[in-house]
Amino acid sequence: MSSTQSRAPLPPLVEPAAELSREEVARYSRHLIIPDVGMLGQKRLKNARVLFIGAGGLGSPGLLYLAAAGVGTIGIVEFDEVDESNLQRQVIHGQSDLGRPKAESARDSIHEINPHVLVRLHRFRLEPDNAVALFSQYDLILDGTDNFATRYLVNDAAVLAGKPYVWGSIYRFEGQVSVFWEAAPDGRGLNYRDLYPEAPPPGMVPSCAEGGVLGVLCASIGSIMATEAVKLITGIGDTLLGRLMLYNALEMTYRTVGLRRDPGRAPITGLIDYEAFCGVVSDDAVAAAAGSTITAPELAAMLESGRELALVDVREPVEWDIVHLPGARLVPKDRILAGEALAELPQDRPIVLYCKTGIRSAEALAALKKAGFADATHLQGGVMAWAAQVDGSLPVY
Repeated sequence: MSSTQSRAPLPPLVEPAAELSREEVARYSRHLIIPDVGMLGQKRLKNARVLFIGAGGLGSPGLLYLAAAGVGTIGIVEFDEVDESNLQRQVIHGQSDLGRPKAESARDSIHEINPHVLVRLHRFRLEPDNAVALFSQYDLILDGTDNFATRYLVNDAAVLAGKPYVWGSIYRFEGQVSVFWEAAPDGRGLNYRDLYPEAPPPGMVPSCAEGGVLGVLCASIGSIMATEAVKLITGIGDTLLGRLMLYNALEMTYRTVGLRRDPGRAPITGLIDYEAFCGVVSDDAVAAAAGSTITAPELAAMLESGRELALVDVREPVEWDIVHLPGARLVPKDRILAGEALAELPQDRPIVLYCKTGIRSAEALAALKKAGFADATHLQGGVMAWAAQVDGSLPVY
C-alpha cells in the first residue's frame, strides 16, 4: 500500500449522446447546472452502458441512483428471487415482490424512478464461460456480490475484457469500496488481486448470511459505488482507482489507504475454476463429511427412536437465540477449532453437529475427527434444512 495523493482525473469513459430531450433537460436540471457535469456530462451518462452484478444489498441503492442519474443502459446480472430476509436492506424490492425474480423487480423499480433508462436483464449465474463476452457489451462494471469466487471471476473477466469496475463489500457495520482497472492510462492500472492476491482460507471470512449486515450500511456503500461510476463515466474528480475506502458505521469514520500494483502478480491470461480457487469448505472438512453426514429426516428418525446422541449447535449465541433444535447444546465453532471445548463434549455417545447451512458444522466435524471422535457426524443443510424438511413452524433467517 502507498500513501494517497491527488491525481489528474481519468479521461471520460463514454462519448456523449447527440442530445437531451426537453423532458430530460427538465429531469436532470440539477445536474446540468453543476459546472463539472453540465450538458456534456449528462450526455455521457445518457450514452453509458453500465452492468451491475447483483440486485441485492449493494445493487439496490446503486441501481436506483444510477437510474436516477440518467445512465442510459443498465444491465443487471441476477438469478435469485426476492425473499423476506432481503427486505431489511434490499430497498429496490418491496413486499409485493416476494417470490418474484429479483431482476424483474429491480427493472420495475428502475422504470418507476426513470422511464428513460433501458434495462437489460441477464437472469443467469455469472460463469467463466459467459463473463468476458457479457462484460464486453458494457462500458463499466459494478460488482455488488458477496462471495470471493464471484469477485475473482469479475476481476479476471474485467481484465480480459479491458473494462474498469467498481467493487464494494459489506459486513456487519463495515464496508469497503475501490475502483479497479487494469488497462487504466498513465500506468495506473490495478486489479482486485493487487488488494487480495489470494482468497482467504475457507471459513475464515463469514458471509453476510452467516454474520449479518446492518441494513442501512448498504445505502452508504452502494451510493459511493454509484458516485464512482458517475465520475468514471463523465471523467470528473479523483476516483478510488489506486485507493481503498474503508467505512465503519459504528465509529462513523471514512478513511482511504493507497494501493499499489503487486510486483509479483502474474498476468491474467484466462479464467479458472473460481469455486475451487476459493473453496467454500476446506479439504479437511470435505474429507470429514464424506460418510459422516446425515439428513434432517434421518436425524428426526434417530431422535424419535430415542437413540442416545449429543446434538451440538456450532453457531453463534445470537443465532441460537433466533432458533435452535430441541435438545441441542450450544458450542460455537471457534471454541471447537481452538480445542478448548473438546473436553466438554461427551465420549460415550455419538455427536451430531449442526449450523445454519452445514458449512461451519463440516469444519467443526473435521476438528472432532482429528481429536478422535470417530462417531461424530454433521447435519446436511443445517437448521435451514431441518426447518424445510422436518419442522416448518421454526423461524428461518
